[in-house]
Amino acid sequence: MNPFELIQYLNTLVSKEIYLSTMIWGPPGIGKSSIVAQTAQEYAIGFIDVRLSQLAPTDLRGLPVPENGISRWFPPEFLPQEGRGILFLDELNMAPPAMQGVAQQLILDRRVGSYQVPDGWFVWAAGNRKEDRASVFDMPAPLANRFVHLDAAPDFDSFKAYALKTNVAERIIAFLAFRTTLLHKINPHHPAWPSPRSWVMASQLYQAELDISPVVGVDAASEFYSYTELYSTLPDLDRILSGEGAALAFPLDPGARYASTIGLTVRATTADAAYRAFRWMSAKAPTEWVQLFIADVMRQLRANGQLGAFAGYVKEDAALQEFFQQYQRMLA
Repeated sequence: MNPFELIQYLNTLVSKEIYLSTMIWGPPGIGKSSIVAQTAQEYAIGFIDVRLSQLAPTDLRGLPVPENGISRWFPPEFLPQEGRGILFLDELNMAPPAMQGVAQQLILDRRVGSYQVPDGWFVWAAGNRKEDRASVFDMPAPLANRFVHLDAAPDFDSFKAYALKTNVAERIIAFLAFRTTLLHKINPHHPAWPSPRSWVMASQLYQAELDISPVVGVDAASEFYSYTELYSTLPDLDRILSGEGAALAFPLDPGARYASTIGLTVRATTADAAYRAFRWMSAKAPTEWVQLFIADVMRQLRANGQLGAFAGYVKEDAALQEFFQQYQRMLA
C-alpha cells in the first residue's frame, strides 16, 4: 500500500479501537515512523517510540528488586502506565533474536514480566525487509504470526501531497513529478541516496543554497540541477497569477510543463490567484495538465481554508463550471 493508504488503514484501527498488534514493513526513508507519529498526533493520544535494536532484554523486562524475599521486576519508565496511545516498536527486526523473544511476550500477551500494557494502548511495530539491504534478523514464525502485516511502498502522489503541505521546495516537487523513479532509489555503494526522507532534507539544503548531493547522492543531484535550468524557459508564473498571462503560452517541453504546473500550484495560495491560474491553464494547457493542476491546487486551498472562496469564483464562470462538471464525471 502507498503511504496515503497506510494512513487511512492506521486511522481506522485507532478510530474503531482495534487493538491488534500491527507490523509495518517497507524500505527505509519512506516515512513509516513519521506516519505512526502523525496518527497519534491526529487523535491526540500518546506516542512512545521504542528502538528495540538499541536495547538489551533487561532494558525492556526491567530490573529485579527484592520484596519480602521475592524478586519483583520493576518495568522501565518509558513503557506506558495509563491513558491512551501508541507503543511503537521501531526497527523490530533489527533487534537480535533474544530481544525479539522478550518483545514477543509484549506483542502477544500485552505484558512482559509483571508489567502489563494498559487498556487503550496500541502496540505497533515497523521494520525493513532483507531486500532493502538493511541489517535485519529473521523474524521467528511464532512472532510473525501474531501481527497484522502491512506492506508500505513509496508513492509520488502521497509524497507530493505531503510536500505541498510542508513547503518542500517547489523545484524539488516539480523535478520529482518529472522523474518519479528518483523518489526512492537505494544505492548500496553510497551512503547518500534518494528517498522521500532525503528529498525533504534536500529541500532544506537547497533553500539554504547548499549542495544537495550529500543527502540524495551525486547522480540524483546532478539530474536535479540540470532540470532547474529549465526554469529560464518558463512563462512568467507571477504574471499568470496576477491575471496578466493572456499572451503567454503553455510550454511544449514535458519537463517545463511539470515545472509550470507545479509552480502555479505552489504559488496559488489564495482563491483569487488559484482562479486566475485555473483560467490560464484551462485556456492554454491540454486537459490532462489542467486536471493535474486542479487536483493539487484544490488540496492546497482546502488546507488554507480558501476552497469556499475559490468555488465562488468558479460559480460565476460558465466555462470553468463546464470543465469542473467534466472533471467530476471523469472521477466518478
